[in-house]
Amino acid sequence: MAILKAFKGWRPPTEIVKALASRPYDVLNSEEAREEAANNPHSLLHIIKPEIDLAEGTDLYSEEVYQKATSNLAEFRKKGWLVQDEAEYLYIYAQTMNGKTQYGLVGCAGVEDYMNNVIKKHELTRPDKEEDRMKHVRATNANMEPVFFSYPAKKEIDAIIADFVANNKATYDFTADDGFGHHFWVISEKAIIEKLIALFAELPATYVADGHHRTAAAALVGNEKKNNNPNHKGDEEYNFFLAVHFPDDQLTIIDYNRVVKDLNGMSKAEFLQKLEKAFVIKNKGKAIYKPESLHVFSMYLGGEWYALHAREGFYNDNDPIGVLDVTILTNEVLEPLLDIKDLRRSNRIDFVGGIRGLEELSKRVDSGEMEVAFALFPVSMKQLINIADSGNIMPPKTTWFEPKLRSGLVVHGLED
Repeated sequence: MAILKAFKGWRPPTEIVKALASRPYDVLNSEEAREEAANNPHSLLHIIKPEIDLAEGTDLYSEEVYQKATSNLAEFRKKGWLVQDEAEYLYIYAQTMNGKTQYGLVGCAGVEDYMNNVIKKHELTRPDKEEDRMKHVRATNANMEPVFFSYPAKKEIDAIIADFVANNKATYDFTADDGFGHHFWVISEKAIIEKLIALFAELPATYVADGHHRTAAAALVGNEKKNNNPNHKGDEEYNFFLAVHFPDDQLTIIDYNRVVKDLNGMSKAEFLQKLEKAFVIKNKGKAIYKPESLHVFSMYLGGEWYALHAREGFYNDNDPIGVLDVTILTNEVLEPLLDIKDLRRSNRIDFVGGIRGLEELSKRVDSGEMEVAFALFPVSMKQLINIADSGNIMPPKTTWFEPKLRSGLVVHGLED
């Protein structure tokens, strides 16, 4: 039984929403955020990346940074840039990329569901990143950014959302600078809200698609507030956190690729020879080659593209982890041949989201920065759900969702 809760959102006026809505805090560094928010006082980056308003070189985890988030949020509210809705609503957030639109239901998820594993995870989180976002939630006393959830598609929910969208004008409707469309509706009708909440309660589970650290931070702070409140009842706003829920059949996961600095002392010929144990290798020449199916990899090395077909016996289609191409690449190439044992910490490997295209891989190799690049066939939502349901964890940097949610279309306060 999945919790979905309506809430009194803080939202920007229509005339500034495009300027205020920002990319998530974790897809750009401080320098990029500083540049993106330059000459734009409305940008939510002033709250979610508050170091941009402090001296360059400020410790990102200093108390000064979190205090700046607090003061900037207070200023936004004082100036009327984030205004609270008068009643508890649900919202629809749709995104358009390459002519395809996906429709998400915005409401609060339950801290209890996270603690009881009704909200299922597929990635490990790092304590330092969790603590950073926990401090941010404590400082602002709000979920400034939504997390990206998925759920098993349900026709009744699809029908309600489709009908509402068809018969109501979007409250916000804009195209961001990256060309992606963002569309937002406010559901204020009590009967529709109650129906959607009831339908959600029939779902056995929901799934973290993107934003594991924000999810963990939001849930852990909520649980912390519960434990610190001797008069806790269970209906306090801190028991819930902001999420956008998309049906699994509308989402697309794109490839998440790897580039490696060196061949671990091997020549190109030696490396190709060692690869033949686990792969059938086909030289594809100078033209970019994109993997066409599961267990087929693309490799760029020495100015040429190769197709690597994993041989039978080097993968396990009956195992949720063994079936993954990231597992095959790690087990048969990165660890034994290139001696990269820790994908999270090694400085010899980097990860490139497929949104950048395979040209980015050849560019980084041709520049001399990297020696070899690998492109993978994207993971499917079915694979993600199978892993989460089985209690397994995906290897690092396996999934890349696009488009990213824009932060700032609605904010959830923890004391409202």
